[in-house]
Amino acid sequence: MKYIDLHCDTLMMFAGEHGNLYENTKSVDLLRLRKGDCLAQFFAIWMPDGEGREELRKAGFCDALSGELSDEEWDDAYIERLFACFQRTCTEYGNEVSLALGEKDLRENEERGKLSAFLTLEDGRAVRGSLDRLKEFYDKGIRLITLTWNFDNCFGRANYRDGKFGGRGSGLTEFGREAVQYMNELGMMVDVSHLSDEGFYEVAAVSRKPFIASHSNARTLSYCSRNLSDDMIRRLAQKGGVTGLNFAPGFLAEDFDSKESSIKRMAAHAKHIVNCGGEEVLALGSDLDGIEGNLEIASPDQMELLWDALQKAGFTKRQIELAARENAKRVIREILG
Repeated sequence: MKYIDLHCDTLMMFAGEHGNLYENTKSVDLLRLRKGDCLAQFFAIWMPDGEGREELRKAGFCDALSGELSDEEWDDAYIERLFACFQRTCTEYGNEVSLALGEKDLRENEERGKLSAFLTLEDGRAVRGSLDRLKEFYDKGIRLITLTWNFDNCFGRANYRDGKFGGRGSGLTEFGREAVQYMNELGMMVDVSHLSDEGFYEVAAVSRKPFIASHSNARTLSYCSRNLSDDMIRRLAQKGGVTGLNFAPGFLAEDFDSKESSIKRMAAHAKHIVNCGGEEVLALGSDLDGIEGNLEIASPDQMELLWDALQKAGFTKRQIELAARENAKRVIREILG
């Protein structure tokens, strides 16, 4: 079953000089993506906070970045290193993977038997409130921006992990509202995973194109602020968007502190999302290499287990195809062109 995954965090592991996306000891690499029959993988450039930077340094992933850099200089250097890793992989293994910028690239890569790799930015803080910088990221090949991560930025307010889902005032800043419209014009996906509830509804009101939640589940089944309420799922569907099924234990289990990511819970969330928003709102956003715990699906070559679970849960073959790739293909076509 060919599939499209809207979110993984693997790139952050390779901010050093010799990152290897082809074969590694993490969850995602090209060998296992191909073995799992992946059609397209969205690779996020995750922007770490101070604690995250220190963890990456200790792990040796970005030890070459000087601690004397300012925050903005560090961000810029980090992003450039991840671009370099990605470009190096596409150059060295060009017969197997290519950067994709839209539906045409996706289709042509599939015809040539190549994996399509889409670049995304998780946390739009590096845009720094500038439409010119937003255009620069577009020109570099970024085709999706997760507007916020766990902290407020120039786009708007984040959804904090405090169990409180509302009451924070406006979700989007004035720049955020302007940026969403500009992203529509450019052909960039607006991603509301991590955005506050107020921000979600403001994006729904402002965006003229479909928008997505690249890696969010159903809040009814897992009471976590990062998941979507039933009303949000329905609103997302009305706008023609999708939400990517997240494999993180805390976003699947009833208990946010759970370390168990089970296929049974994945199927339950998938079924609930479809029951709320219809069969065209469900996609995949595994979050692999950004999550920890006991993962029943820990790498792309195990994805067949999910298709089996969905079938046992009552999904038809067509519904599984929609969730696996066709819904993602549609939003790629409608948003990116």
